[in-house]
Amino acid sequence: MTEIKKGAAATDTADISAEKKLRGRKPAAKAPAEGTAKKTEEKAAVEKKTAEKKTVEKKAVEKKPAAKPAEPTQSVVIQYGSDEVVTKDVVAAAVKAYKSKHKGVEIKTVEVYIKPEERAAYYVVNGDDSQGDNKIELF
Repeated sequence: MTEIKKGAAATDTADISAEKKLRGRKPAAKAPAEGTAKKTEEKAAVEKKTAEKKTVEKKAVEKKPAAKPAEPTQSVVIQYGSDEVVTKDVVAAAVKAYKSKHKGVEIKTVEVYIKPEERAAYYVVNGDDSQGDNKIELF
């Protein structure tokens, strides 16, 4: 009798397993509820906006030029005896003198020649020194 019970128990177990397999199947997909579909669409829209924002931010970061280091300030001072003159001031005086004589002319280049022994500077603007009156007193 023991053998029959064991066999019967095995058969019962097989039947139960088959039933569980049938029960374990996934049911057919149901259509999502109306509220769920709206939420899904809203999430997709938010994700799309976030992705676009990140893309724009990346482009903005890529377009920024590298920061250039600040250039040091420069100053050139010419000393002669007890007198001195700053070259930047001499160039500004040369430009001012040229503009007063040549109204409406665009200045492209300025060359200044400083002669401390004469206490003067001579300038050439746009390669033209034909005027002969291109002297600036320094000291």
